[in-house]
Amino acid sequence: MKLETIDYLAPNSAEEFVKSLRETGFGVLSNHPIDKALVKAIYIEWQAFFNTEEKREYLFKPETQDGFFPAEISETAKGHSVKDIKEYYHVYPWGRIPDSLRENILAYYNKANELAQELLGWIESYAPAEVKAKFSISLPQMIENSQKTLLRVLHYPPMSGNEEMGAIRAASHEDINLITVLPAANEPGLQVQVKDGSWLDVPSDFGNIIINIGDMLQEASGGYYPSTSHRVINPEGADKSKSRISLPLFLHPNPEVVLSDKYTADSYLMERLRELGVI
Repeated sequence: MKLETIDYLAPNSAEEFVKSLRETGFGVLSNHPIDKALVKAIYIEWQAFFNTEEKREYLFKPETQDGFFPAEISETAKGHSVKDIKEYYHVYPWGRIPDSLRENILAYYNKANELAQELLGWIESYAPAEVKAKFSISLPQMIENSQKTLLRVLHYPPMSGNEEMGAIRAASHEDINLITVLPAANEPGLQVQVKDGSWLDVPSDFGNIIINIGDMLQEASGGYYPSTSHRVINPEGADKSKSRISLPLFLHPNPEVVLSDKYTADSYLMERLRELGVI
């Protein structure tokens, strides 16, 4: 089994995309509307930023969660005891962003949000009637003007050889949000776990865009759309000396959106952040 790349411009792209999400929790699109040159420029700009000490001037604020998160306080995935090998910056339009990086990153934030709204429309239109009936409002509406949608600029540094035993760039985890939109990173390493427990490489050709289901959509669809485990493995050989930049946009509903009988978007998020020890 392998993950197929779906041509966004093909006549059956919506149906094929939703089928891939149902089977693996992931869908990969080529020929989508997000400009490759913009993504490339962001990779270069932010790599330069992570290579400087200027990043520490933007240290995150615990109460707002915007800004720079250094490697020493990086996440430990749920169920794991070793920190991931990464540092990252949380971008919200209302948050702190270095002036020289603002224009491109906010252009990307807006473009990826537009694409996400369209893809949520696909996901809803190809859901069976009994699943659609579970959605309290339409899926694209859930994220409209949301202040909670988070763009994380991730930097996986080159491997030093002194990493903690068992540490990898991102241990297996599921995302909390509705869907995640991710341009293929500048290096491979992303894998998804399929139903038989094996791991599939996610196609990382530059120019692809990768979408995966998060736990909130799994909750809202009564499990119809699966939130699957994924990870970023450590590079081998010559690739160990390479950095990796990644730009996941985590689409979060407005806080008051009802996901299920048990949760609003806000109560679900707070429960998960407490489990992760972030709040």
